[in-house]
Amino acid sequence: MKLHVKLRHFLLVGIFAAGSLMNAQEVKKNAIEVTGVAEMEVEPDEIIFSIGIKADNKNQLADSEKLLFETLKNNGVKNEDIKFKSMYQNLYSKTTKFTKSFQFKVNAKTNVSKLFEDLNQKWVSNLNIAEIKNTKIADFRKAVKINALKAAKEKADYLLGSINKKTGDAIEIVEIEDYMSDSIMPVAYRSKMANVQLESADQSMDYSFDNIENIKLKYSIKTKYEIL
Repeated sequence: MKLHVKLRHFLLVGIFAAGSLMNAQEVKKNAIEVTGVAEMEVEPDEIIFSIGIKADNKNQLADSEKLLFETLKNNGVKNEDIKFKSMYQNLYSKTTKFTKSFQFKVNAKTNVSKLFEDLNQKWVSNLNIAEIKNTKIADFRKAVKINALKAAKEKADYLLGSINKKTGDAIEIVEIEDYMSDSIMPVAYRSKMANVQLESADQSMDYSFDNIENIKLKYSIKTKYEIL
């Protein structure tokens, strides 16, 4: 009986040792690590503006708000694309005591230059760009990431081919975070548009979507492949 127990114990130890050896061999498997990069430029199709209106009293503020909604509606902006942001009362001001801010969204069909001209009113205190974006940015991001992965595989193929080796199964795929946003403010456009003072705006300046730089997407995928 003791001999049987010892033999069983020896067999179990042998099995565990063999399992550990197999794991060690898997870890030491030959592999190649490469990074694929892909880029894409996307045309913006949406701008979100922040706008402020001002008045000396609440009645005037209500009138200014009504005029704002009418002006936006006449330029093709829907009510659901207008959002209230904040309201402020300055008790110490001798002139403008009430201000109210909104955000509204326009698309590529909007005549932005005409909209600016229509909003060139005394009751408008400021007009800023909040975001520039593309409504299908998620699909474009996915496409760029797939292309980056394909680029990594292609790189592994030609590198290993140069030493008469082949690319095996993918062991690891890691997306490298780049913290890019889907709402990008191109520098050239920001310098022209941000914090626009309507009273002194350059009437000859082109505020159309054609004057906006493309959104640039860039992604990197790090991969590890088995070497055959």
